[in-house]
Amino acid sequence: MSQHENNQLQLNAPTRITFKLLKFCYFITIFLLVSCGDSKAKNTGETEQSATQTADTLPTENSNKTILCFGDSITAGYGLEDTNDAFPGVLQQRIDSLNLNYTVINSGVSGETSAGGKSRIDWVIKQKPDVFLLELGANDGLRGVALTETRSNLQAIIDVVKSKSPETTIILAGMQLPPNMGLEYTNSFKQLFADLAKQNNLEFIPFILKDVGGVDSLNLADGIHPNPAGHKIVADNVWEVLKPIIH
Repeated sequence: MSQHENNQLQLNAPTRITFKLLKFCYFITIFLLVSCGDSKAKNTGETEQSATQTADTLPTENSNKTILCFGDSITAGYGLEDTNDAFPGVLQQRIDSLNLNYTVINSGVSGETSAGGKSRIDWVIKQKPDVFLLELGANDGLRGVALTETRSNLQAIIDVVKSKSPETTIILAGMQLPPNMGLEYTNSFKQLFADLAKQNNLEFIPFILKDVGGVDSLNLADGIHPNPAGHKIVADNVWEVLKPIIH
């Protein structure tokens, strides 16, 4: 993994009273992860660091309801000069403009896998959010992780949220892989998100990077991560499912 991306693994401190940041991945991240390479050791360190910083930055008691975005570099806002331009920040701006009583928490970690998310969910869910957006799995697909393992890890995360915060509404963000990963694997990967949503009766975003993935003008110069304009569209994709929940 490049030094540049390692630097991005550090969580950003909150820059707004109503928007808390922690850090996650992108669909065409598929290519990013290739550049990252397999790094189980990184995952472990990343998890320990994110768990510690989560304790420091999660909001304390307040009257606001919370929306916790739990993901990888897509959620984290990798490569942006201002991480408030990442889709969780865009959602916060929209929520504020509508005078809705919700605080968006960005718990994205660049390079995060489903296994990494599973390792830190017990700590993060102590916030007991009103809405939990789960956006993980793309890094698994990029590394060719067995679908049974990805499914198991995502199910474990869902189970922890349901067990420790039963009043929380869970939204699952679907992911897709590029065709060069193999037709059978690609199709099965896409389907596992739909299956998990149905089996667990979750709110579901079929593809969080719809209309963004692969569009040059909506991504950074690396051709991998959404730029601010791209994140606005990602926020629209999330808002379509989130809006009926919080209104």
